[in-house]
Amino acid sequence: MLKDARGNDVTTDNPVAVSAINRMCDQWLGYGQGASAIFEGIAADPRCALAQTLGAVLNLFHESAAGTRAAQPFLQKARQAVNKATKREQLWLFAVEAWAKGDTDLAIRLHLDIAAQWPRDLASVKLCQYHQANQGDAAGMLAIVDGVLPANRDDPYIHGMRAVALHECGRARDAEIAGRYAVELRRREPFAHHAVADVLAAEGRLDEGIEWLEDLAETWDDCNSAMLTLNWSHLAQMYLDRDDGAAALALHDQRIWGAWKDCAQDQINAAALLWRLELAGIDVGARWRDLARHVARREADHIEPFHDLHYLMALLRGGQDGQAKRLLLAMEAAAAKAKRHRRAAWTEVALPLARGLAAHAAGDHGEAATQIGTALPRIGLIGGSRAQRDLFVQTYIDAVLKSGHVRDLAPLLAERARRRPTVARHFRDLARLARIEGAIPRAVDAEHRAEALARSYAV
Repeated sequence: MLKDARGNDVTTDNPVAVSAINRMCDQWLGYGQGASAIFEGIAADPRCALAQTLGAVLNLFHESAAGTRAAQPFLQKARQAVNKATKREQLWLFAVEAWAKGDTDLAIRLHLDIAAQWPRDLASVKLCQYHQANQGDAAGMLAIVDGVLPANRDDPYIHGMRAVALHECGRARDAEIAGRYAVELRRREPFAHHAVADVLAAEGRLDEGIEWLEDLAETWDDCNSAMLTLNWSHLAQMYLDRDDGAAALALHDQRIWGAWKDCAQDQINAAALLWRLELAGIDVGARWRDLARHVARREADHIEPFHDLHYLMALLRGGQDGQAKRLLLAMEAAAAKAKRHRRAAWTEVALPLARGLAAHAAGDHGEAATQIGTALPRIGLIGGSRAQRDLFVQTYIDAVLKSGHVRDLAPLLAERARRRPTVARHFRDLARLARIEGAIPRAVDAEHRAEALARSYAV
């Protein structure tokens, strides 16, 4: 029996195995590129249940059907060693087995048990937060972090995790404080970079956000592609909010699409940015086609509804109409088979959103508005961050304005302009609405506000 870097017992007498576990967990918490170090630990001690379990985790993070299959041999070997493992290691195995079966609700409960008894096991906390985020459980994300905070106050990773959870709970000021504190403790804490960027973008503090990200970008070169493309996407979206579509497109080409084209998160980040660019009226050329070719391999995955929606965007816009239809049908089948705790996310949110995206791509904006509008009240169930889910709100606004049936859109647009008064697009939307309603003086006023903001961006 040896101890890991955080003082937790590991059932092995091989220091190479423990060193590999330490390196994987550190790389994982810091979004580094070296998590595959765990395979060195497995080679050093194949009977180490925790090392085998973490080998399964690394495969499951491919977020694909192939990754789930690849995880099975590691889980089987961990199961063979489980009787000699500690209680913590057993709970780890049971949680990851549940994840592999799609029972993330059980996985969360097991990780909560680990947190209650071994609060220094931040890798378990991180994995729990991942599942909670995918289920839209912001309160749970914050609760698990706050529960282990007293045992980890000097650890930058816990403050980064806390910052993200606080923002998802609507506590922007606290989130920014926590995120900045994490970066004080460790400048290279990309999850905290992401959390603060979310706050700055949500409040329309674009100049601050761009400065924040550009200053820290030199620390991202050794990040894994998921975090690398996420943080560059934050910067691209801030450029886009300042009407600089050319800069956003350049980041897509140079920093976002190409790091690892088969990574689910890279595909999601690229699809979301291209969709946003097109909503802003920017021609993205043939960029969808390469993305669609890579996404086409994911028709049978259905790991998360949030993922499928972005794959659908790529297929719809990348000229893969037949495959897009098949994916939509497969999503309906996945919804019918979903675990009870995820069924509403699929049936009440993901499917209407998917139908709305398809209608939007086909130019049927009335149907798009109806379908997406149905899903918005419970959109948090599909996971993703507030900023990521806002893409569907933007699509809804675009569909309603293009349909001409503006319904009760005015309060939504007014609130968006109030929260982010530095973003010209929000005032353009208000102007479009006012012209549809025949309120010409109000339209002119909004247009003047948008023009003044656009001029200020060029200064």
